[in-house]
Amino acid sequence: MVKASEIMTKDVVTIRGSATVAEAVKVMKEKNLRALIVDRRNDLDAYGIVNEIDIIYKVAAFGTDPKQVRVYEIMTKPCVVVNPELEAEYVARLFANTGIRSAPVIKGELLGIISASDILHKSSFVEQPKSVLLEKEIQQARENARSICSEKGATSPECAAAWDIVEELQAEAAHQRAKKPEKTYFEEFCEENPDASEARMYDS
Repeated sequence: MVKASEIMTKDVVTIRGSATVAEAVKVMKEKNLRALIVDRRNDLDAYGIVNEIDIIYKVAAFGTDPKQVRVYEIMTKPCVVVNPELEAEYVARLFANTGIRSAPVIKGELLGIISASDILHKSSFVEQPKSVLLEKEIQQARENARSICSEKGATSPECAAAWDIVEELQAEAAHQRAKKPEKTYFEEFCEENPDASEARMYDS
């Protein structure tokens, strides 16, 4: 799966919070953009974002003169930011959970902006759906866990650690599908090896 840094738009257009909405609209029309990043006032300040929905819902819908409204009055600040190393699938989930359509990509500094359109047109979710890749990873981890447990013993720390990896992957898959499996692979393994669960009694 591709990362945010691979599909983001690097040529970011920013605007001052003190600019008028009319100025923001002009820039958006000229650059064919749906959102603008609002510059920080200083290094300790947070970035903001203003998008077409903000302008339509908060200005146009009320017939307000956009030349009399400042960007800082309608922007979102601080805004949700994306780490450049985040996989596109997780960016999509972040967008779904927060209801946003775009976000700045930041790691120490502003690197770019990523949008729902970037995910749709540039990511590999059609060719390489995360669920398919994750299921392959789970099956490989399961085989590895059984191999380690066969070699080291069902109650060994190595066996327990191997099953931790399997269960973590299954938990991620369950979260993705929003459905918990009826029985985890480790629970199936414990039915065959009842003593195995004791190896996971970690000291706090």
